[in-house]
Amino acid sequence: MNKRLEKRHKRQVSRARQRVKVSEPDVRTPEQVSAAREVSRSVATRRDTLREPYATTPARPHASPAADDRVKGESR
Repeated sequence: MNKRLEKRHKRQVSRARQRVKVSEPDVRTPEQVSAAREVSRSVATRRDTLREPYATTPARPHASPAADDRVKGESR
């Protein structure tokens, strides 16, 4: 049974090695890398400033104006 497990493990390892993607080297110049970082930073700060804090958002949407016009105790 041990031999069977070893063979199975070898098959799994060899298949896993075939699926591995080797990353390509970064061929950008240092100036291009720094420019890309700067653009990424500005996009991140823009995303953060547009979002309002959770405390300022209402807990639930407001009722319709027609519901406000009715007097309390009056039923339809």
